[in-house]
Amino acid sequence: MNISTPTLLDRFCRYVRIHTEAIEGAAAYPSSPGQLELGKMLLSELQELGLKDAKQSKFGIVTATIPSTVAHKTPVIALFAHMDTSPETTGKNVRPIVHSQYDGRDIVLPGDPTKVLRPAEMPELKACIGKTVITTDGTTLLGGDNKGGVAVIMETAAFLLKNPEIPHGDIRVCFTCDEEIGHGVDHVNLAEIKADVGYTLDGMGEGEIEAETFSADKATITFTGINIHPAIAKDKMVNAVRMVGTFLDSLPRELAPEKTAGREGFIHPYQIEGGVGKVTVGLLLRDFITAKLAEQAQLLRGTAEMIERLYPGSKVTLSIQPQYRNMADGLKKEPRAVAYAIEAMEAAGLKPHIGSIRGGTDGSQLTAKGLPTPNLSTAEHTIHSPLEWTCLEEMQSAVRMLVELAKRWAKA
Repeated sequence: MNISTPTLLDRFCRYVRIHTEAIEGAAAYPSSPGQLELGKMLLSELQELGLKDAKQSKFGIVTATIPSTVAHKTPVIALFAHMDTSPETTGKNVRPIVHSQYDGRDIVLPGDPTKVLRPAEMPELKACIGKTVITTDGTTLLGGDNKGGVAVIMETAAFLLKNPEIPHGDIRVCFTCDEEIGHGVDHVNLAEIKADVGYTLDGMGEGEIEAETFSADKATITFTGINIHPAIAKDKMVNAVRMVGTFLDSLPRELAPEKTAGREGFIHPYQIEGGVGKVTVGLLLRDFITAKLAEQAQLLRGTAEMIERLYPGSKVTLSIQPQYRNMADGLKKEPRAVAYAIEAMEAAGLKPHIGSIRGGTDGSQLTAKGLPTPNLSTAEHTIHSPLEWTCLEEMQSAVRMLVELAKRWAKA
């Protein structure tokens, strides 16, 4: 089917310009005001499309229903994407750069010429020669994770509403907040959404169906030392900064994310704050086997106890916060979720690939709550970094796939 997506690029660029970076430890929900701003924009656009039940909750979550075009009862599907961006790289003042008919050469990002996208190092970029590539200027992330998914869902909604002859059942749309900090579905009301199956549009590249995710916890470790003027510090100061250095150096190098791949888990120190008297470190614990998270936590506890012995007078405290769990077990309850996604991708001219995601999506938690929700591609590449980029044609293929998916569920 030939599907026109005339507003997709404009939508994407407008959405990524809104600063929606999630904020770790914020007391408010959502954690940043930009998420509310983007949500209001999406609400307005959904209402302009004619979706009368479109609304934004007090928690910033935007929902709407694309009404059925068939007379018979069909399973209800829900499409999810998150509005926030990762706190690992700033998302403030994103300046998307559109490279039409990409020529295959290195792309030097003008805001920071040391940041270069090299097709020799990125086979996915090389595959996009002749297509439209969108990058950052090198000073921020792009926000394709997950505003590419947001734009794809919005463009799909617009297309289906303009073409009511396409058969499909009710389709719920849901845009969530704070997924990047593990709170994406905290306030999603599944009883209100009333869907039989869900899909997150938060995947890498093109043609990917992710039916397995990491299980994830977050560790927060506080190192408390003794601060005293360095001029009189002999045998008195206990430097928390040095404690952290020793701690991190003591963790097994083979558990670092830069040393792992495939189904290997990792421990990732990603955030550090403080000074001589006290330092707080945030670490991400990840593994496909949920039970191994407890082993990682025990490794951290044992290392913390060693630090206290090495630095008399110090104190190290550790807290573990569950984030999400592997979706694989929950998806077994509704095998059509993945089977129909495969059929839809094939009908859209794509070659589907079933994979595991070395991360998590809102679908991880939605599946745990009882809504089987695999993850589908929306052209994400090199996420969470200034080298992040996306491809317009890959986003267009995601729209085609969603239209075919809606048609397939209408026959169920």
